[in-house]
Amino acid sequence: MLDVPTLTGPAARPVAPAAWTVRTADARHVAAYRRLRSEVFVAEQGIFTDHDLDRVDEDPRTEVLVAVDRDDRVLGGVRIAPAPEALDAAGRDIGWWTGSRLVVARAARGAGGIGAALVRAACARAVEVGALRFEATVQQPNRVLFERLGWHAWGTCDVEGVPHVRMRWPVTRVADLVGSTKAALAGLVGPLLGDAGTLLPAATLGGTGFVGDDGAPVPGTDLVAACDAILPALLERDPEWAGWCAVLVNVNDLTAMGATPVGLLDAVGAPTASAAHRVLNGLRSAAQAWGVPVLGGHTQIGVPSTLAVTALGRTAHPVPGGGGRPGDALTLTADRGGRWRRGFEGRQWDSTSARSAAELRHLAATVGTARPRAAKDVSMAGVVGTTAMLAEASGTGAVIDVAAVPTPAAATTGDWLTCFPGFAMLTADAPGASRMAAAAGDLAASAACGQLTAEPGVRLRWPDGVSTDAAGAAATGLGPADGTG
Repeated sequence: MLDVPTLTGPAARPVAPAAWTVRTADARHVAAYRRLRSEVFVAEQGIFTDHDLDRVDEDPRTEVLVAVDRDDRVLGGVRIAPAPEALDAAGRDIGWWTGSRLVVARAARGAGGIGAALVRAACARAVEVGALRFEATVQQPNRVLFERLGWHAWGTCDVEGVPHVRMRWPVTRVADLVGSTKAALAGLVGPLLGDAGTLLPAATLGGTGFVGDDGAPVPGTDLVAACDAILPALLERDPEWAGWCAVLVNVNDLTAMGATPVGLLDAVGAPTASAAHRVLNGLRSAAQAWGVPVLGGHTQIGVPSTLAVTALGRTAHPVPGGGGRPGDALTLTADRGGRWRRGFEGRQWDSTSARSAAELRHLAATVGTARPRAAKDVSMAGVVGTTAMLAEASGTGAVIDVAAVPTPAAATTGDWLTCFPGFAMLTADAPGASRMAAAAGDLAASAACGQLTAEPGVRLRWPDGVSTDAAGAAATGLGPADGTG
């Protein structure tokens, strides 16, 4: 319950505006905050009889934010925590958080928006801890305040006999990620589609059935080509890892196509020979690990750091990224071993550098062995963003059951669903038909965690049956891979 008693009673001896700040509570602040809650919710409002303490107060993950004056006295506070309903259903934090027990001292209710400031701070902190769903249950008179702060009402209930409104803060983390990484593609490369059969004799952007795919079948051959560039920030901060990742992401692309890697071409730019050497060391180590020869490429010294790698693979029957159908089950197969890459916590999960060559090559063959209807490797758009691309290419929408997603214990759900996970394949098949678990064996966790739908867009489905919007229908704007969009 999120109670804002700003509308109750006159303000006595108001605190001067700007004489307070919002901060994370320490143990002394928490004790004062709980006393304040008792003064307001028990003594003043009579909502509770003896006390308002509950299991959320006992959860070690609960965080308290307080507004304090210049003398460090608590004027108000709020707590945020994983939703108890989610913990009961999933047995872990799945990114569904709630804000509750928002309170402002009677004497501070005219002090320039303490309640609103606490709500804003709670929203910001919820996003920081990885929440993808953030809600509160507020007394009806305070609905207007929350709506002014950007919250949306989605239901009603009674708490201890007092009417309340269920409010939701729109968490846009996934949509923002998809927008920043994929939304510009149609405008940038879409015009190439018009060249097929006109200016050029062959299909472009993968051809019909493979438009926008992880790799492109080379017309008239059994070859599949893939190409990836590495972020300059990664090259500058961790050159060896950048070289390793250049091979990793290309092999993942070929894996998603069901192709066996046969060769690499690299284009390296570096300010010095020593910088290029570090990048190529990482690339060489990865090429040896996956058993893929570097066939050639281009190296230039005295320029800003750049790295792009092209990979070639072979398969007579490529697996399309857009082969899914409404009703198909979505399966995520991910290597949960490893850890966050140092310096890229919450963004890059390193599941590959500690694997043996045999293990890496086994995982690289999973899609080719399992032959799903559709497959994509999880890219920088994360699990949800990649789902949006698979759904767009298939001409469908998708729903993801958040609690069913295989997630490392060391990663929050919010981070895991939006990071680059090392090795992770998203596949679609008829319900019960996926063979990815058998193909991966003990090296990766594989679980059905959603389905493709006729309704466009991607939604997250939570244990209480509620679905929240995560991404729109046009992840890339390229439309269905078969060109029917």
